[in-house]
Amino acid sequence: MTRPAKRAPLLLAMGLLPILAATACSAASPDTTAAAPAATSADQRPFTATEVSRFDQPWAMTFLPDGSLLVTEKRGKLQHLDLASGQKHEITGVPKVAYGGQGGFGDVILHPDFARNNVVYVSYAEEGTLDTRGAAVARATLALNADGSGALKDLKVIWRQTPKVSGQGHYGHRLAFGPDGKLWISSSERQKFDPAQDMSSNLGKIIRLDDDGSVPADNPFASQGGVAAQVWSLGHRNVLGIAFDANGKLWAQEMGPAGGDELNLIQRGANYGYPIVSNGDHYDGRPIPDHDTRPEFAAPKVTWNPVISPAGLMFYSGSLFPQWKGSAFIGGLSSTSLVRVAFDGENAREAERFNMGERIREVEQSPDGALWLLEDGSKARLLKLTPKA
Repeated sequence: MTRPAKRAPLLLAMGLLPILAATACSAASPDTTAAAPAATSADQRPFTATEVSRFDQPWAMTFLPDGSLLVTEKRGKLQHLDLASGQKHEITGVPKVAYGGQGGFGDVILHPDFARNNVVYVSYAEEGTLDTRGAAVARATLALNADGSGALKDLKVIWRQTPKVSGQGHYGHRLAFGPDGKLWISSSERQKFDPAQDMSSNLGKIIRLDDDGSVPADNPFASQGGVAAQVWSLGHRNVLGIAFDANGKLWAQEMGPAGGDELNLIQRGANYGYPIVSNGDHYDGRPIPDHDTRPEFAAPKVTWNPVISPAGLMFYSGSLFPQWKGSAFIGGLSSTSLVRVAFDGENAREAERFNMGERIREVEQSPDGALWLLEDGSKARLLKLTPKA
């Protein structure tokens, strides 16, 4: 994924002070600037990577209760893969997507009660008027046939980025359900910088909704109404992974500008500072103040410079790799790597980096505890990682 050139941010001075006063902050972890370990070569990996299938520009995947797999392809296809037979079927009824740049079909996740209601959620880039676009999230019922084919039925859009803007970058639109049964959405700032600090916009925010798209009354900015009521945290750049750990804490990774990729512990009402602070700099070389210069902003728990270009985030809970239980895994795009992050309470550090030789778009865990990776781009491989004999 490219990191396009930036313009100088115009700070929303009049609206910013009340937001800062209302938001929580946290100190940087002492591990945040620790040196990353050297990437582990193929012969040193503790796992074997087996190719299972290939996809055209895949973006996300999720396992169904029967062990089969749903995979989104950026051009606008939803594929159902039967891992037992290797048969792949396209699911019909998907929404029309705005394909181009970083835009297209995005995430797919299951409702917490999927076994009963068959409801799935998808995210995608959507066309607007006058050459504008924005991310959208829809819910639908997945109707599968005996042969593995199927369709999305009764699809309904339940959330949109506001406003739609020009450009084809930084949609975010990663989805997760939390232990509270709420739907969480990463809404990136669409390469427009200032909306991340503007509460009249839901760009550059982490969003928390009920499963039908309504706004929970206990959201931190609910009393402000409008799109502000959707917001859980603000000051984010390009969030391409959100996941809950075993203790129910939400973590998010985001691409920084020139340097400064981040892993953040997401706190209620917190402001993470972008574009006012970042541990990276502008693409034209102009510096951005670091987080430690502005303690009122929540600081990342890990930063990367050189960057890893993070995509996909999950916490491992299986038994195939017992030494990794509780670790997080992040796919690396420009770093062509799989990154393992270890935790000590609310502190985090990069523990291992595995050189995969290709851009890694997505990471998931299957019910049997194997790790699964989706490469990025056309003819991208789906890889299953199992322990070496």
